[in-house]
Amino acid sequence: MKQHFRIQHHRGFTLMEVLVVMTIILLLAGLTIGGLQFVKTRRDNNRAEIHINLLSRGIEEYKLDNGDYPGDETTGSSGGTGESNMLFQALYYEGFEALEAGDNSATIYLSELDPNNDAQKWLEGTGSSTIIIDPWRTEYHYRRGAATGAVNPDYDLWSSGEDRKTEGDGTSPDDKDDIRNF
Repeated sequence: MKQHFRIQHHRGFTLMEVLVVMTIILLLAGLTIGGLQFVKTRRDNNRAEIHINLLSRGIEEYKLDNGDYPGDETTGSSGGTGESNMLFQALYYEGFEALEAGDNSATIYLSELDPNNDAQKWLEGTGSSTIIIDPWRTEYHYRRGAATGAVNPDYDLWSSGEDRKTEGDGTSPDDKDDIRNF
């Protein structure tokens, strides 16, 4: 009895096939990472717009009760920088402190600024030194009175945006990604 042995050839991947598969995987990974960056930028812009709207609402309610906007006529004369602590004081902290001291007529204008429940992730610091920050971890800018532009004579409120640069006039190349109320 004769036995016939059959030799089977196992076909492997060629170098070209491996390179094509790797190229496809890298292309898909690049598209995914680019898409994720777009989504993150969009999310941060939306969050900053929400913050601006919440702060604007609190500022308007403050004006209704006090007859004027927070700060004085020179508030924000330095381009609106360093004013977020003053806004925190006016819209939350002063009312909180007065309520804690037993003054039931005190008002918290923006309860979302509560440092113990910072769902917006927009506060940095503690107590009276707390500042309000945007999604890119820079302070919101605020100015009022003579420091404002002609577009919004009451007050200006804005974020420097992703590039963290601003001139505050809305026309500078540094302002192209700013999110503002004016």
